[in-house]
Amino acid sequence: MSNGPQPVPVIVDCDTGVDDALALLFAVRHPALDLRAVTCVAGNTDVDGVVRNTLTVLERAGAGDVPVARGAARPLIEAPRSARHVHGHDGMGDLGLPAPRRTPVDVDAVTLLRREILASPRPVTLVPTAPLTNIALLLRTHPEVTRNIERIVFMGGAAGAGNATPVAEFNVWHDPEAAAITLTAGVPITMYGLDVFNRVVVPGDDVRRLRASAEPGARLAGDLLAHRPAHPGSRPDDPAEDSGGLGDTGALCAVADPEGLTTHRLPVEVSLAPGPARGQTIVDRRPRIGESELHEGTREQPLVDVGLDVDVERYVKLYLTTVERFTP
Repeated sequence: MSNGPQPVPVIVDCDTGVDDALALLFAVRHPALDLRAVTCVAGNTDVDGVVRNTLTVLERAGAGDVPVARGAARPLIEAPRSARHVHGHDGMGDLGLPAPRRTPVDVDAVTLLRREILASPRPVTLVPTAPLTNIALLLRTHPEVTRNIERIVFMGGAAGAGNATPVAEFNVWHDPEAAAITLTAGVPITMYGLDVFNRVVVPGDDVRRLRASAEPGARLAGDLLAHRPAHPGSRPDDPAEDSGGLGDTGALCAVADPEGLTTHRLPVEVSLAPGPARGQTIVDRRPRIGESELHEGTREQPLVDVGLDVDVERYVKLYLTTVERFTP
């Protein structure tokens, strides 16, 4: 007799990062997710800092022996460009967290990804919350893994405005070639981009409650949320402005509860040319082809399930109940 649906096998590829850390806490603690491995890539901070931060968060989350591997130290072509101005010098809000007791596994990220994907008894959902360098290297080196990948749900891109540039989101801008490779790999893809990323905000009362928790993981979630306020220009002593954005975590929420995310299947192309549009995810939302296609012919573009609307209250409640119900 069945006891209900089995947890979804998940692998997170991250550049931990304040909101990547929030996402890892959720991935460990949600009963519908089976976190099989975590791989690390340069992005928010350097890759060694990402490994350290990831191991520390997993310890705080009560993750047990989830394997963690070090991946690419730089994008495929570009030089690495961190986001320490957002995530702090250590990438984790400079919270002064202790060094982890664990160490990463003795294989690289691509090797661990291949091993865990092919060994999984059920197709794996990959959730990259970082530049897609590791994923592109995996798909180019070991294309056989696609047979056991259910879907890639990545945090990245934007149908509207960017943040790294006026039109490009940081993760895709950091390694546009890797994003282009990933989108054209023939795997079903969901894009959890800036159009929904910035909207899921935890109210200040909930942030303060988390920060006062005696449970280490919940308290860490509160401290991380306090570091990335929803209104960055607000005064730190204004209690009405203590809310914090969940950011990357929404991609994991979309795996655990896909009904909370409204997607549209649309052609998406990554701009690779030098200049101000490099790294833009060009999302074609037109109801019909235009003059360019009529005169020059159509080009085949990958279809991506693009997140365009999100049930904010639903995902905030999902996150809070998941993180707070954990019993060590």
